Amino acid sequence: MPDSPRDTAPKTVSAPSTSTPTVSNRSVVGYFFYGDGCSHCDNIKPVLAGVQSRYPDLDLEQLEVYHNATNQALFLAMDQNLGITSAGVPTIIIGDQALVGEDQIRDNLERVIQQAQAGTLAAAPAGTGNGNVTATKNCPGTFTTLTVPLVIFCAGIDSINPCAFSVLIILLLSIIALQNCRQVLMVGVTYIAAVFLFYFLSGIGIFSFVHLSGISGLIATAAAVIAIVLGLVNIIDAAWKKEGFILAIPESKKPVIERYISTATLPAAFVLGVLVGIFELPCTGGIYLTILSLMSSTMTLSEGIPWLLLYNFIFILPLILILLAVVFGIPPERVNTWRLENRRMLRFAIGLAMILVGILIIFGPRLL
Repeated sequence: MPDSPRDTAPKTVSAPSTSTPTVSNRSVVGYFFYGDGCSHCDNIKPVLAGVQSRYPDLDLEQLEVYHNATNQALFLAMDQNLGITSAGVPTIIIGDQALVGEDQIRDNLERVIQQAQAGTLAAAPAGTGNGNVTATKNCPGTFTTLTVPLVIFCAGIDSINPCAFSVLIILLLSIIALQNCRQVLMVGVTYIAAVFLFYFLSGIGIFSFVHLSGISGLIATAAAVIAIVLGLVNIIDAAWKKEGFILAIPESKKPVIERYISTATLPAAFVLGVLVGIFELPCTGGIYLTILSLMSSTMTLSEGIPWLLLYNFIFILPLILILLAVVFGIPPERVNTWRLENRRMLRFAIGLAMILVGILIIFGPRLL
C-alpha cells in the first residue's frame, strides 16, 4: 500500500566536517531504523548527529518502521539475513554488523564505522550475522504483515459472538409469531446494521487514537496479550464454569436488553444492536484492537477504511446468516436450541483461536 506523506523517511547524509579526522576516505553506508514515539530512538538521535559530524563519509539512511510498511519489510528482511530473531528499534546496520538498542549503538557505533572504513566489514550475507542479539534500552516492535486472509481470519473469530447471537435469536423469537416475514427481516436488518455501525465507528475512533499515539507497535503487542488472556478466560468459561459465563453481558444489564426486545420496534432493534456492541466490545475487543493497531502502523485512516469495512462485514456475517435462515423457514427455536447445545464448544473454540491470534501477532515474524 502507498505510504502516507508523513511516513516518507528522509535519507540523511551529514555535511562534511573537519572537526575530527576520519580513518580513511572510504564511504560508509548504513541504515538507522527507528520508530516514531520510541523514547530510546529519540535519545540516540543526538548521538548520531555527533557521530555524523565526526565521520562526514558516513551515509546513514533513516527509516521509520512503525508507520511505513516498506521500511518494515526492509527491516525484517535485513534482520532475517543477519540471523537476528528479536527485532527492535533503534537499530543501526552497517555491513554485516547490527547494533540493536540504545546502549549498543552508543558503545559500538564508532568502532563499527572505523572497521567499515578500514574495509574489514563484509556485506551482510543471507542467513549469517549476529544471531540472537541481546539489546538493552530498545523498543520492541510488532511487524506482523497485515494481509486479507489475516483480517478475514481474525474477523471470523471475533464474529462468533454468543451474546450477539442470543440477542438476535431471542428478538426473532419474540416477533416471529406476531409479524410477517418482511417485518421480521426489517427488524433483524436494523439490529445487524446497528451492530455493524457501532463496531465500524468504534474502529475508526480506535484507529485514529492509535495512529496519533505513535506507539501502534506497542499497542498491537499489548492487544495481542489481551487476546491471549481473553482466550484463556473463554476456555475457563467453557471447561469449568457451571452456570453463566465470565465474558458475557452483565446480569445487571439484561433487564435493559429484555425491555427493548419486548418492544421489538425498529428503533428498539437499533438500540439493541448498539447496546450489544457496548457490552461486548470490552470482552471480545482484543482481536479487533490488535488488527486496528497493525492497520494504523502501516496505513492512513483513508487507506484503512476498506480494511475496516471488510473486517466488520465478516464480523456481522453470522448474524446475517442466522437472520436469513429464520426468514426462509428455519424455526428460530431450532436455531436457539443449537446455540444452547453448542455454546460451550463455541467458547472453547473461540478461546483457542484468540490465543493463536495473539501468539501469531507477537511472534509471527519469528515463526516464519
